[in-house]
Amino acid sequence: MVDVTALGARVASSAVAPLVRRLFVRDGPGAGLVDRPVRISALVSFRGEKRSVTPKDLEKIASELVRRALSSAGPGEAPVDAAEAAAVKDALARTLARLGEITVEDYEAVGLGPERFARELSAGVPLAPYGLGEDGTLLYERLLHTASLHILNFLTQRSTYVARRQTVQTQQLARLVQGVDVLLERLPSQSAEDAGFEERYADHVAARYGTLTIYGLDAGTREWPLDTAYLSLEATRPRAGRDGRREAEYRAVAAEQVLAGHDQVFLRGVAGSGKTTLVQWLAVTAASRIYDHGLTHLIGRVPFVLPMRRIVRPGVELPFPGDFLRAVGCPVAGEQPPGWVERVLRARRGVLLVDGIDEIAGARRAAARRWLRELVRAFPGNLWLVTSRPSAVPEEWLAAEGFSELVLAPMGRDGVATFVRRWHRAAEVDPSVGESLLAAVRGTSELNGLATNPLMCGMLCALHRDRRGFLPQDRRSLYEAALTMLLERRDRERELLGSDGVRLAYATQVQLLQKLAWWLIRNSRQEMDQDEALGIVDRALPALNLDGAGGEGVYRALLLRSGLLREPAEDRVDFLHRTFQDYLGARLAVQEMDFDLLVNHADADQWEDVILLALAHARPKEAEHMLRRLTELGSPRGTLLAAAGLRYAAEVAPRTRKLVEEGLATHVPPASKAAARDVAQAGGDLVLGLLPGPEGLDDDTAFRVVQTAAHLRSEAALQFLSRFRGHTDSFVGTQLAAAWHGFDRDQYAHEILAHLPTQYAVDAYSAEDLRTLRALGGWEHIHVRGPYRVEDLTALIVPERLHLLALDAPHPVEGLSWLAAFPALRSVTVYADLDPAVARQAPPGVTVRNETAPPSANRQG
Repeated sequence: MVDVTALGARVASSAVAPLVRRLFVRDGPGAGLVDRPVRISALVSFRGEKRSVTPKDLEKIASELVRRALSSAGPGEAPVDAAEAAAVKDALARTLARLGEITVEDYEAVGLGPERFARELSAGVPLAPYGLGEDGTLLYERLLHTASLHILNFLTQRSTYVARRQTVQTQQLARLVQGVDVLLERLPSQSAEDAGFEERYADHVAARYGTLTIYGLDAGTREWPLDTAYLSLEATRPRAGRDGRREAEYRAVAAEQVLAGHDQVFLRGVAGSGKTTLVQWLAVTAASRIYDHGLTHLIGRVPFVLPMRRIVRPGVELPFPGDFLRAVGCPVAGEQPPGWVERVLRARRGVLLVDGIDEIAGARRAAARRWLRELVRAFPGNLWLVTSRPSAVPEEWLAAEGFSELVLAPMGRDGVATFVRRWHRAAEVDPSVGESLLAAVRGTSELNGLATNPLMCGMLCALHRDRRGFLPQDRRSLYEAALTMLLERRDRERELLGSDGVRLAYATQVQLLQKLAWWLIRNSRQEMDQDEALGIVDRALPALNLDGAGGEGVYRALLLRSGLLREPAEDRVDFLHRTFQDYLGARLAVQEMDFDLLVNHADADQWEDVILLALAHARPKEAEHMLRRLTELGSPRGTLLAAAGLRYAAEVAPRTRKLVEEGLATHVPPASKAAARDVAQAGGDLVLGLLPGPEGLDDDTAFRVVQTAAHLRSEAALQFLSRFRGHTDSFVGTQLAAAWHGFDRDQYAHEILAHLPTQYAVDAYSAEDLRTLRALGGWEHIHVRGPYRVEDLTALIVPERLHLLALDAPHPVEGLSWLAAFPALRSVTVYADLDPAVARQAPPGVTVRNETAPPSANRQG
């Protein structure tokens, strides 16, 4: 057999180049010096306005590349059989389709080179679903590399490329000139001794803070390169002031830009939100001596990283500037010229990064504030970033010292996806493992609720990898692992042992937290007064071995170090993650044997997870008692909870299991449209784990299952529906297309509509809907709902794809002669009073119907 890696090279350039050119639109006139970037996704010929290649043509192009590669092999040399060759073709076609998704600009792509550009294309295409073997994977990689080489060559030959590249180089040069100007202004006349030491110190900062350590994880990569690990988060103002009133809207800014708008920032963030990572990134960037990163406020600056847990020591005063390096254990501290730090600060070149006010004892925080005030006054004009967990100090703690207060925002959907992919790339794990984790996070409400910051995302990644692509099969194990990390291992590994004078053992923290959680659940409260929390802690103290520790000290230690509690407003406390509140409350409910209390709240949505997790903690007899009671309620809600609870209970007697399963069979799968709606309303996302399919279902059952999930309108429901996107029944496809507007528009279009045949009717309520359909390559059957503008329809609907059009508006506008813009249009239905004379304006070959109301798209009405 032939060496697979040689096959890509055997495909002649004369054969590949014409195929590659078909992927892109032809050049227009001019140099293309527009105010918007020239992104590759805007150049491809299977998207946008200049379509000449359809998505199906991509498969033909990929098939031709595979065919020519294999035909270049001699007799008996073919490295893959026909089935694997087809799989390589499918994977390659999906990868080439990524050209329409990536936002890399043309000149940036050329700068990447073929190897990195090929990795950029394949990053969003997991290979696991294609079942490629080793030879198939190698063939895919070689053909992708060959195609990438020709794609980049094609980009350099475009008439706009040279002019665009010159423009970019001019802009880069302008930034460099600006950076040098700032540097010359900011850098004072230095002695050779100062300059030499500053260079050695910068090298130390880059080496010391250029990697990120993940604490408290049992698996995965512990040391990441910072440029791989850093994820840009957002910072915004606190949501409410002291009096509880919402402040004026404040535009969120990238966290690394907070010092661009404010010289002095006090940044709050929950445990694991990325505060320390931001400090490291700012330090490395300031020390890097790179001037074209666009952060002019960091050019020529000298960073000083001051972790409070390192510089605050018992009986020792906080350090003066000359002692900064020695206080943090910097190995080059002994080499610094006398007075160097003071000279840097007097020249207003310092970036002082004070990390972790919450990590020092409360008694020392007043001294820390005085220290900060004196330094700011003595050395004005430097940049200051001070970080803390939210509850460590009161609001506006440093306002009198001139600090602006900001808060790190939770990670959004895109941030979670970026973090997970980077984690797996850094850990050298197959990207498909990360994609399967993302699918689990998006499809499971409890995981979605946990993945809100880098720490929790890192925990999920590590657990998922450690278990070879599977998270713990039960939520109890998942939460136990998370609690161990948050309550015990993270602070121990960071050497934060009793920083507030009170050290709480893991079991003690769990016992106190579950008392707080169960009180909130029983009282149907989301938060409690600080006095109520203190009362709960005080009542628990006599039974805890804490050597005379006071209730307030225990409460503060729990609040600051657990990572599970926060103060959303002054003198108020709640759980940062509702999932942990439910888990801990369920633990105590089982300990207190409050089983009837749990069952009596089965119809309350907010008790759902508490009941299920209580079943996970209960002993077999206790769990069976709860399951029977839930089934005997006779309500759909109780039946669905009992059925879902079978997966949580460790052991269930066969007679109890049969009772629960018989009850479930009366509701799932639903027998009618009304039943589908009722089951969805009764069960919420809980029902998703009980719905069957798509395998093994007849068409009618599949339709009802899809109908049920469509009523839920959650991200987990969207992921469930995506499993049916390949179903062949037309009613199932019609229902999937009709469900679009119950979900996030772009996400649903990408994950479901893009995989459906385009003859199913989709509703368009706005111009944005039409743009989304256009980005998919157009649609055959569009139902325009509500008032519309003719110019939007003619500009945003792909003319060659539109076959059927429905107009549901108060009245047709501008007649119907504009329909001539759509050459493939066959039929128009107008759901409004239509003058026959207007109908006759339609182009030849287009049938116009006038109806009073749209027909039902549902099977059996």
